[in-house]
Amino acid sequence: MNTIKKISFSFFILYFSFFAFHSIQAQRVTGTIYERTEAKKKAALIGVNVFWLGTTTATQTDTLGRFSIARSAKSNKLVLSFVGYRTDTVNVNTETNFEVVMRPDRQLGEVIIRGTSTQIDRLNPILTEIITTKALAKAACCNLSESFETNASISVSYADAVTGAKQIQLLGLSGTYVQMNVENIPTLRGLATTFGLNYIPGTWIQSIDIGKGAGSVVNGYESMTGQINVELQKPDSREKLYFNAYTNNFGRVEGNLNLASQINKRWSSALLLHGSTLQNRVDNNGDKFLDLPLYSQLNAVNRWKYQTDKVMVQFGIKALYENRLGGQNDFTTALRGTAQAYGFGNVTNRYEAFSKIARLYQNKPYKGLALIVNGTQHDQKSYFGFTNYNGTQNTLYGNLIYQSIIDNTNHQFKAGASFMIDDFQERYKDSLLTRHEVVPGVFGEYTFNYLDKLVLVAGARADVHNLFGAIFTPRLHLKYQLDDKTSIRLSAGRGFRVANPLAEYYGNLVSSRTVIFKEKINPEIAWNYGASLNHTFHWLGWHWDLLLDYYKTQFQNQLVADFDHPQIIYFYNLNGQSFANSLQAEVNVVPAKRLELKLAYRFFDVQQSVGKPFNESVLVQKMMIARDRVLFNVGYAMPYDKWKFDLTLQWNGPRRIPYAPAGYVHTSYENMTIAMAPAFVNVNAQVSRAFPKFEVYIGGENLTGFRQDNPILSASDPFGRSFDAGQVWGPVTGRMIYTGIRVKIKE
Repeated sequence: MNTIKKISFSFFILYFSFFAFHSIQAQRVTGTIYERTEAKKKAALIGVNVFWLGTTTATQTDTLGRFSIARSAKSNKLVLSFVGYRTDTVNVNTETNFEVVMRPDRQLGEVIIRGTSTQIDRLNPILTEIITTKALAKAACCNLSESFETNASISVSYADAVTGAKQIQLLGLSGTYVQMNVENIPTLRGLATTFGLNYIPGTWIQSIDIGKGAGSVVNGYESMTGQINVELQKPDSREKLYFNAYTNNFGRVEGNLNLASQINKRWSSALLLHGSTLQNRVDNNGDKFLDLPLYSQLNAVNRWKYQTDKVMVQFGIKALYENRLGGQNDFTTALRGTAQAYGFGNVTNRYEAFSKIARLYQNKPYKGLALIVNGTQHDQKSYFGFTNYNGTQNTLYGNLIYQSIIDNTNHQFKAGASFMIDDFQERYKDSLLTRHEVVPGVFGEYTFNYLDKLVLVAGARADVHNLFGAIFTPRLHLKYQLDDKTSIRLSAGRGFRVANPLAEYYGNLVSSRTVIFKEKINPEIAWNYGASLNHTFHWLGWHWDLLLDYYKTQFQNQLVADFDHPQIIYFYNLNGQSFANSLQAEVNVVPAKRLELKLAYRFFDVQQSVGKPFNESVLVQKMMIARDRVLFNVGYAMPYDKWKFDLTLQWNGPRRIPYAPAGYVHTSYENMTIAMAPAFVNVNAQVSRAFPKFEVYIGGENLTGFRQDNPILSASDPFGRSFDAGQVWGPVTGRMIYTGIRVKIKE
């Protein structure tokens, strides 16, 4: 309570101070910069350089093409510059807000847009990294889980050695603490956390925004370590047909087809199709278990867009079917329920319907009203040997958002109301777990911008949970521009979420462990605090971009999943401390034209108190989290991007793993033996060749061939007491080689 009072008091002081500044602050010029698509529609341009002629006062457009810059006493000519487009110079007199549509530079016969593959949103006070389509093309990027291979902030790994489920880590904690949005709709949550990263094909993705720390209150209360927002390909895309085919040496085959059609001036539509399968039985380590599950997935999105000067409407449906089969090499569905072979199976059917309605104000672009509604039905049926696990989740989500200004664009605000309805039914063995959640809420967020040097975002939301009562979520973000090349960011915020233990620790169910809930699981609550510094400079004739950030996540309550007993999984509420410290240093350098280098180091200190089953509280290092990680990436493109070469090297440091020799059962955590997995190196590379209408690529992952020894404990006795496939800390499959083709046709 004291912490909440301090935060509330801080909000009050900041509000009061910055409103007092209003009478003396300088006038600003704001605007939005677009390009004209081949469908004659306007599309926002990200990263356009905006500066006053003859001065060093400059800024860039954000992800919506917007910019804000203080007026200059030295010039009234505003220069807009972006590679691949004609440089524009705009005379600014009394205008304070305007739009510009930039024209392509066609001197080379076609437009070649160049820029770094990843960008930091320099206007956003939340530290946000934008992964562009250029970065996604550095790897095969078959789905969302494979889209972070060149990203230093996010780690991706298999959750176990049987199911093929993948999980991410951000700021030293599981991806369940990251709010996963698709076009600002909370999507990969609840039961979808198990396989959800495989549900979004890479070719559907237009961009990915990774925000570190507590996110905006506009999108909800569940963000603790960050927010990831995925933007999908739009109906008015410049590419009317995009086809991708992929295969690898394990036998995985994929096909993706994106179709976009401009029906008339107001209507456009898109159809996104995906199909993939793996039917080849792979057992490279000889443990008589499939290294990868056999699977088939069919996935589709049909979306529509209607736009006039006053309204924009988007709506659509999504459908997914996936069937997975794993276990011992000779397992088939005919052997299910017998002791002849251990098997795993999962069938998922998922359906979504969404709509977005926005009221536009052409003469007041800072003003807007939007309503988002999304409905989801998720059904999955699984089995692990003799154990069944079935789950259904029905979700209805709505968010009403109004935004405007207070007197001028230096003071902006968003306010609105939301609701979330979740209905869960899970059956594990003979136990039925049901939960019906109804959460209405209201929120408000104020943004203060002072001469582009100081940007403050202060927000809070109040929600009422039908099972857990009132939820108060304050969040504060501050960005200060020290000079034209250096900025610092500070953030603080609270997050709240209801855990789904069986779905979130699904991979650990592939074992002989007995699941024990020691008590009723309460909601998880955490505070996140962060600071970052971004500095650009020239040295040795090269352009450098340095990023340093530190974040701390402190839990007031957390679900503890205790795997330190080889035959038991204990779930209980936190009794003691739990925290995660994350420190990251990253440098991006462009030593020559078309050559990019990235070097990053990340350090995690993640600790959690365990021992509640034996009335103890012992602070230990959290399992399966590498304390150190180094990433190096180099990318080079030949003129006109005809040839592109990419190489990524990752060094993953040691991490704590369960200490579980045969027959070992400890009754005290005080003298518990700590086991550590070794460090390992992972190398990925890709070469691509572009032609006028298509591109071919070939690459490899885990080229060093490193593979975890014995990823499945007691693989020879899968129905015995020591069987465990959930202790994966490194690669399972060894070296993988892939190839594919991308075909793009523009109207």
